[in-house]
Amino acid sequence: MLRKTMAEDTLVVGSKVKAYIKSKGCHTSSDALGALNEKVHEILDKATARCQGNKRSTVKPQDM
Repeated sequence: MLRKTMAEDTLVVGSKVKAYIKSKGCHTSSDALGALNEKVHEILDKATARCQGNKRSTVKPQDM
């Protein structure tokens, strides 16, 4: 079995996301978690690029 690359790793806890959405009275579609995971990857990619652009190695809240 091949190991996923870091770019493909799931960064969100599906059960927690589903529970949160359910607590708001809504349902979670089968592809919602994948879309959320993609958004998280985008946010983190931009944050790390900004961090490195500012010659730092620590991502800070303002990078997001």
